[in-house]
Amino acid sequence: MTREEIIKTGDVVYRKPELLNDTPMHYCPGCPHGVVHKLVAEVIDEMGMRDKTIAVSPVGCSVFAYRYIDVDWEEAAHGRAPALASAIKRLWPDRLVFTYQGDGDLACIGTAETIHALNRSENITIIFINNAIYGMTGGQMAPTTLLGQKTVTCPYGREVALHGYPLKIADIAAILPGTCYVTRQTVDTVPAIRKAKAAIRKAFDYSMQGKGSNLVEIVSTCNSGWKLSPEKSFEWMRENMVPFYPLGDLKDTGKE
Repeated sequence: MTREEIIKTGDVVYRKPELLNDTPMHYCPGCPHGVVHKLVAEVIDEMGMRDKTIAVSPVGCSVFAYRYIDVDWEEAAHGRAPALASAIKRLWPDRLVFTYQGDGDLACIGTAETIHALNRSENITIIFINNAIYGMTGGQMAPTTLLGQKTVTCPYGREVALHGYPLKIADIAAILPGTCYVTRQTVDTVPAIRKAKAAIRKAFDYSMQGKGSNLVEIVSTCNSGWKLSPEKSFEWMRENMVPFYPLGDLKDTGKE
């Protein structure tokens, strides 16, 4: 069926999620943040939790999520989103509470907050965008930067002797007794987007069912920080990041 025929029949092929504001997105062309925002908005709407969702955004590119998804938001200090989310969920246990964080925020300054919130089995979901770099502040090396990967603070590539090993947050989260669901997804293809949406929905459902803490990692790109086109960034991600950060569920005790 052609586009013109679809228009004539009135069949809806795609509709912008109602929870997404009309604010023009500031993210760089090709950035996956916009796709993940869309998925989060769709899931919240489908769950009927529009008026019962409280989200937390800290510092980094992810801080501006409050501009786009029309739910209640709190802004946390750098790295402290899981602590704030824990307090919110304890005060309002009937609310859907999640954080939206990048790897610089979550895996560096917020490492302790992240690990302890997950291990306390707080009924929250952490959405973790891992693009292996500090995107907002100029492209510095992050804890998730791969060995050999070049950034402005390791222009010759990350070296073990100087910088240590990349941190696999999801793997750490999966061994914590307090976590219920830990998964690693991406949004580079339509099938991958569908899987990522299903993962977000499962995590949100588990948190509302009181089954424990949940972590949804999205292996992502930063074409501005990587100095690549959006297309080349996704190619680099598939060739380098996905082998090191393999996709799929790492833990799922909610279905037991």
